[in-house]
Amino acid sequence: MKKRILGKTGLEVSAIGFGCMGLDFGYASKVTKQEGVALIRQAVDRGVTFFDTAEVYGPFTNEEMVGEALAPVRDQVVIATKFGFNIADGKQSGLNSRPEHIRNVCDASLKRLGIEVIDLFYQHRVDPGVPIEDVAGAVKDLIAAGKVRHFGLSEPGPQTVRRAHSVQPVTTLQNEYSLWTRGPETNGILDVCEELGIGLVPYSPLGKGFLTGAMSKDTKLGEGDFRAILPRFTPQAMEKNQALVDLLKSIAAEKGGTPAQIALAWLSARKPWIVPIPGTTKLHRLEENLASVDVELTQADLAVIEKAAADIQIEGERYPEQLLKATGL
Repeated sequence: MKKRILGKTGLEVSAIGFGCMGLDFGYASKVTKQEGVALIRQAVDRGVTFFDTAEVYGPFTNEEMVGEALAPVRDQVVIATKFGFNIADGKQSGLNSRPEHIRNVCDASLKRLGIEVIDLFYQHRVDPGVPIEDVAGAVKDLIAAGKVRHFGLSEPGPQTVRRAHSVQPVTTLQNEYSLWTRGPETNGILDVCEELGIGLVPYSPLGKGFLTGAMSKDTKLGEGDFRAILPRFTPQAMEKNQALVDLLKSIAAEKGGTPAQIALAWLSARKPWIVPIPGTTKLHRLEENLASVDVELTQADLAVIEKAAADIQIEGERYPEQLLKATGL
């Protein structure tokens, strides 16, 4: 597996990470803890060293699964988790990035993960009620205490990044980025990463499954699948957005790959400090995703994709309005 460096702090990870959320949270298709542990270990066997989780996934159960899976190889992997939400009665209940809460979440996550230090600790969403300087300061203290190694932010705006970075260097940002969610190119996120030497970890790099080509306007989302509330996953939107999948299929046919591999290779080709974290519950999909690191897109290929994609109007927002407001962008 190829490696990449996130940010100026020298955090080396596999060129493709593993987003663990979907193993038991957010989608209708969930796996048992035993199955999740097995799949994560199969990812390790195939060279993945970067695993992403969060306390709110489950909540709590995802961290426990990841911790158990990675215990035998703890010194060989990078574990990222997140803080930033209140959790009440087993459900997410608003934002909370107060320093005391951050400290409590850190201790609880360390215990659930069964580790002594969190490699990468993200603020999951910007909390408008807490100055980002206070958040960065709290994580800085945790780093000084040896409980955290690196600081990250998820879905912040560029000015928030700059303010946080002035207090505690930010190693990486985790924002949604893919061929059908290209906001980081226009909202200043790629620019601020370049300017400050910060890595970017795109989540949902396969468009929450849509860019794999496995979905269509006739796809029925199962009970509990959060995509059911997303504007891009209405039948009408999926029918219109099929044009982007068709583009990926045409490039994949030329390259002897799959649409998912082209989508991931396109992201990786954007910048050398970008590390996508696709998730899956299936071994064959994991292997397909990891094989994307060997897909070579030439400048001519990228130009063809760019020209064709520019003519495709993506239908639907990535989130409903209330969730978009929570992104800080």
